[in-house]
Amino acid sequence: MKNLDELMLNRRQAIALGLGSATTLGLAACGGSSDAAAPATDDAAAAADSAATEIDAAAFDELVMSGPIADSADVEKSEWAKKVQAAGKLRVGGVETSTLFSQLNEVDGKHRGFDAGLFQLLATYLFDNAAQYDLTLVQSSTRESVLQNDTVDAVFATYTINDDRKKLISFAGPYYVGHQGILVKAGNTDIKSVDDLAGKIVGVQEGSNGRAIVEEYAPDAEIQELGTDEELRRALEQGRIDAYVVDATLHMGSIIENPGKYELAAEFGPEDPLGIGLPKDSDGVAFVNDFLKKIEDAGIWAKLYMICLGDRIGVSVAPEPPAIEA
Repeated sequence: MKNLDELMLNRRQAIALGLGSATTLGLAACGGSSDAAAPATDDAAAAADSAATEIDAAAFDELVMSGPIADSADVEKSEWAKKVQAAGKLRVGGVETSTLFSQLNEVDGKHRGFDAGLFQLLATYLFDNAAQYDLTLVQSSTRESVLQNDTVDAVFATYTINDDRKKLISFAGPYYVGHQGILVKAGNTDIKSVDDLAGKIVGVQEGSNGRAIVEEYAPDAEIQELGTDEELRRALEQGRIDAYVVDATLHMGSIIENPGKYELAAEFGPEDPLGIGLPKDSDGVAFVNDFLKKIEDAGIWAKLYMICLGDRIGVSVAPEPPAIEA
């Protein structure tokens, strides 16, 4: 298998070849109906639904090569950026099994998703080459330690900013804000907002903060607690609950993995800001925040959102990016 450097065109090569705008989605679906006797038209419809949830790999690859490049003066002002450039690679802590945020394609060896797009855009910003990074796999329990022991330069891993973590590391961003999401069966027209949960049976996970959130934002809903995400989705499919409330990104993954079954009716509730982890008190925070501001102003953040999230779950317009912390 070719390595990433061989697979990814340098930005200047792409420009010289005259590559145009992002291609439209044309990926084949995998899998169809589980019923062998289903009509061919049903198989075709299922395939079309599945294709709609696949990431547009060509559009993603083109976008991460098209980002801005840092001015040499800006690099010189940042000890963090100078160190990364001197090493010749951006060392990233992340994952490669997240459908939405960073997933490895084992066929072409590339990582794609919202987090993956951001760290490849940062590689473009630093090296004019989106493939110039090394990925170290992290877990929730190791995200701080890989920064503290200088294993990585930055962590991109759906990393929620909170005060306890700020005692150990620093954050750039936030670059994304999550909320609670309302999952309904596909075709549901009764529930379009949190206000529509009044009088409805709403499922939440046992032991989560779902009950408290629904009680606060939809006090007239009837709440039913079940143990797992799978149990709640099954209850939704069977009509035993009208809606299922949990973190919206979990619902987005379910929509992509189960095309045609569900819809995300709305998002609501407290904010869950995601940030880019950096070494404690690093001047890389200012450098990466400046990078984020540039891709937001250029409309690249919105394009990345639509490729990785919006186009795959039926959202027609990207939201405004969150305000970057000073």
